[in-house]
Amino acid sequence: MSSESEEQQLSKKAAKKEAAKLEKMRRRQEAAALASAASSLSVEEEDSYSSNYGDVTLPELKSCSKPDAGNWSIAISSMDWTRVGALTEELKEKEVLIRGRVHTTRPVSKNMAFVVVRERGFTVQCLVATHEAGVSRQMVKFVAALNRESIIDAIGMVSVPGNPIKGTTQQVEIHVRKLYCVNKAMPTLPINVEDAARSDAEIEAALQAGDKLPRVNQDTRLNFRVLDIRTPANQGIFRIQCQVGTIFRQFLLSEGFVEIHTPKLIAGSSEGLDVEMEIKKHYSEVMDIVDRLFVTMFDSLNEKCRMELEAVGKQYPFEPLKYKPKTLRLTFEEGVQMLKDAGVEVDPLGDLNTEAERKLGQLVLEKYDTEFYILHRYPLAVRPFYTMPCYDNALYSNSFDVFIRGEEIISGAQRVHVPEFLAERAQACGIDVNTISTYVDSFRYGVPPHGGFGVGLERVVMLFCALGNIRKTSLYPRDPQRIAP
Repeated sequence: MSSESEEQQLSKKAAKKEAAKLEKMRRRQEAAALASAASSLSVEEEDSYSSNYGDVTLPELKSCSKPDAGNWSIAISSMDWTRVGALTEELKEKEVLIRGRVHTTRPVSKNMAFVVVRERGFTVQCLVATHEAGVSRQMVKFVAALNRESIIDAIGMVSVPGNPIKGTTQQVEIHVRKLYCVNKAMPTLPINVEDAARSDAEIEAALQAGDKLPRVNQDTRLNFRVLDIRTPANQGIFRIQCQVGTIFRQFLLSEGFVEIHTPKLIAGSSEGLDVEMEIKKHYSEVMDIVDRLFVTMFDSLNEKCRMELEAVGKQYPFEPLKYKPKTLRLTFEEGVQMLKDAGVEVDPLGDLNTEAERKLGQLVLEKYDTEFYILHRYPLAVRPFYTMPCYDNALYSNSFDVFIRGEEIISGAQRVHVPEFLAERAQACGIDVNTISTYVDSFRYGVPPHGGFGVGLERVVMLFCALGNIRKTSLYPRDPQRIAP
């Protein structure tokens, strides 16, 4: 009985393996048939529609103002451009002019080919067929032979198919009448954008089905970043990053802040370009700004970047960030106590290491249902010399860190503004006051109590989208091993 059961299991496995093998063979045969269809398109007969397609000439690309400089110039002279993302059912039976990259091509026969055009992460299916006015077999062959990532302009009528279109963002189809190649890409690219856009889940699912799909690793992505940034997820990441910077600037300007540009080359070590502000009474005023700034930012991202967040989540799945309308604030001592209660021993007057910070983030989420919080009153010994000590306990300081998903994104504090005390603090930290004399002297001319904070832009985006790797949110990362591209 056991032997019969084992034979049945082996039989099922063999059948599954054979089915996967047949499916793989079918795909190969289909690809070969499509390639054969593309190569068999004839160009023997003279083409009376040759002006409706082809490569845009170099003189036309030199910003030539003559409307009759070439076929492309004539075709587009009286038309307005429509973005691929704006192609909707409302444009049905309207003629449009679009520009984008060749995402994929699919020749069907000598008389028909499909090309998917991509612009800013949006894609639309275009049909080139000889039953359309002005389309020849030679034009179909020209389109079928276009290299992926080439830049093209297409003119055609918007059609709404009866069935949903799979594999494109736009649910309309362009019936092309004219198509021109503005710039050719190489026939073989170092990485395929379609491969770079796949999620780990897609790759694993294909592997389970007996089909191995290419995986583009992070170093390869960075080596060919100019191609990698074309994936929908990366387009989303850097548009989200742009929005973070925009909200940051707009919010602070609305609060009366002034943006300044300081020199980056100085004689000694330097800090980043921080937010600095006057304190009227208490350093909590700085935390108030941080609170309102980031709640405004998160609200805006969730409202204005829905499509970008969806694109990122499709390749790198993540849960939306949990945060409160009024940001949670805990003292360092309260945080240490939470860790101790959970069995994590930490130095009450030392800094938290990365593991402890992540654990505290988990505990805060469980207790307060938020992944964004402020931890303040850090031990003075772990903060810079210019940090103001607490009035009621000199072992602690008027400082704070801000966390997203258990990782630090901001460090801030009230600064020491009294020159004599500043010099005293520097000496206590083993710093030669003579090396920072210009800094100390700047406080001798009258400076109000003030504080500030520094923010890591890439870290904000990385943690908001739970990407887990800072290189994913840095356009061209720099480290000891990478200075190019």
